[in-house]
Formats: sequence, structure tokens, C-alpha cells
Amino acid sequence: MPLVTIRHITTYRYRRRVAFGEHRMMLHPRDSHDQRVIQADLKISPEPRSLRFVQDAFGNRVGIARFSRRSKELSFESIVRLENSPCEIALDLEDAGRAFPVGYRVSELRDLAPYVERQQHDPMDEVGRWTRRFLGPSGSIGAFELLTRLSQAIHNGFVYRRREAKGIQPPIETLRLGHGSCRDFAVLMIEAARSIGFAARFASGYLAVPMHDPQEPTSSSGRGSTHAWAQIYLPGAGWIDFDPTSGSVGNVDLVTVAVVPDPRHAIPLHGTYVGFASDHLGMEVQVSVMFDSPKDDLVS
Repeated sequence: MPLVTIRHITTYRYRRRVAFGEHRMMLHPRDSHDQRVIQADLKISPEPRSLRFVQDAFGNRVGIARFSRRSKELSFESIVRLENSPCEIALDLEDAGRAFPVGYRVSELRDLAPYVERQQHDPMDEVGRWTRRFLGPSGSIGAFELLTRLSQAIHNGFVYRRREAKGIQPPIETLRLGHGSCRDFAVLMIEAARSIGFAARFASGYLAVPMHDPQEPTSSSGRGSTHAWAQIYLPGAGWIDFDPTSGSVGNVDLVTVAVVPDPRHAIPLHGTYVGFASDHLGMEVQVSVMFDSPKDDLVS
């Protein structure tokens, strides 16, 4: 089974020594049928006064650090090794041919309600009108085919722009501007799916793409970055990953850390410091990925 080691370092720098408030971390990948964490190591400098882990309402692991020391620099280094077995989308003929609109059972709707309700401001239903363009003149289309069209339409019709600013660009603004980050594309996909009755949620984690070296058959490095995409629930098939940034379907190259109905609940790292706004000099994030064989040991 393929093994992946993800190293994620975040460093904050300040003009002078500052005090730190509580910091919350979502860096630990979820355990599921297609990924399993084998080993995790978290180093924080300066060392926190306390560090504990809790599970949020959506089953994500959240670390909470509290500090007593002042410093001009605050760094978090997460090294996680996991078994990663991405699944090909395998819908049987009945599920693949399920026509739009889909019908959720009453028992499903009790759990899916937070994921069906639209949460982004759209008073003129611009996202809904854009989405219905993909239904075709007859309106007869398979649900899976429709969602695939939506994902590929965002990939092909919008320009990707990395955006360091916090928060999410409203979907109506993404439509008007024609560009956005992976977070913005994910939220547009989610709101588009919700506008026509699907249950959809925000997924965040890592993009892990191997670059094979023929001289190193059992180990290779890869591109790593934090990433965001959409998951949409189809009756009979469950939650399916749609990545509108790449236009792909399925969780190949994706390592999931958090799934939430609202992207504001899936921030990888956030906290406060005590000082002036001018004290903050900047933040640096580095993500690297190593793919190796099961016999190798974790090197930190």
C-alpha cells in the first residue's frame, strides 16, 4: 500500500517579541477507508504551555495550543505519514445512470440538511442561473454527468490565481471576475450543486502529486500544497470528490484533512498575538511530500 509523508511548516515572524493567544490547528489527516495515519509528529516553537486535541462536530481532529512565552517567531512543523489508497470512482450502472434531480431519503436528509442549505450571499440567484445552463435544453441528464460537467466547466472557464488573503471569495464575485483560488472554486462548485438540490461540503487538505525518478524506484518526491475541493453526496454512491481546480473526479492525489459544511470551519491554522498590527512581518508556509515503500522509516 503506498505510503506518503507530508511535511507542513508554517512560520510567523514579528518585529519584536510578542505574546501569543490560543492557536487552533487542523493539520492531521482524517482516517477513512482510503487513507490511514500511521505516525504523526507536531513540533511547535516556542513550546506551548499546553497542547490538546479534540474532535469537532464533523469528525475532524483539531489541535489547541496555548502559550506563556513571548517570541519574535512562532513556528509549527507537522510531519505525518499515512497509507494512501485513493479509490477510482466505481459507480454501478444503476447509480451512474441515476437521473437528475436526485431524491434523498428522509433518513438521509436528517444528516444532510446542513449540506443542502445554501450559505453564500446570492440575492439574484446568479449561481443558480449559471448552474442551470448545464442542464441542457431537455433538462434530462444523469446526476453524475451533470456534476462532472460543472467541475470541468469551472476548470476550463476560470483562471486559477493563488490568493494569500484569508477568507473565501464570494461565488458571485468568482463568476463576475472569472478567476479565483482553489478555495474559491470549491465554494463555487458547492453553491452550484446546492442551488439544484445536491448535498455538498467543503473538503480541505493536501495536493500530493508524485514525480517519479527512474533512478529511485521505491521513493520519490512530489509537489505538495494545501488544497481545497468539493465533496457531493449521491444516493447509493456516498460522498464523491470533485476538484474544480483540476476538473478531476475522485480522490487521486488528494489527502483529506477536514470536511465541513462551511469553509470558515476548515482553516488549517489560526490564532492571535498580543501586539500592534505593525509587529507582524509575515507568514511563510512550506509543504513537501515524499512517496515511499512501506519498509522505509519516517525521517523527520
